[in-house]
Amino acid sequence: MIPGGGQPNMQQLLQQAQKMQQDLARAQEELAATEVDGQAGGGLVKATVTGSGELRALVIDPKAVDPEDAETLADLVVAAVQAANENAQLLQQQKLGPLAQGLGGGGIPGLPF
Repeated sequence: MIPGGGQPNMQQLLQQAQKMQQDLARAQEELAATEVDGQAGGGLVKATVTGSGELRALVIDPKAVDPEDAETLADLVVAAVQAANENAQLLQQQKLGPLAQGLGGGGIPGLPF
């Protein structure tokens, strides 16, 4: 029930929704511009991804390159990228979580929370 028996102010609701959309778009832009790192093998392989999960860089220490064991190197690359993506997901939750709650708490389709 609305105090005073009136109807909700639709203009005010629309303005709030527009502000949340703008805040969400701004947060998504910040995520796309923010880089986070992950590593594996004690730092032998390092991956850098954006906050939105796009792989930007991969650094492989020459000590990790063994022509007789390419499989281990591949495993380290996968582990480093996964670690970077986990860090990106944490960043997403920090930046977008409060906005998702403001949109009804049901999360945002396509995002991992």
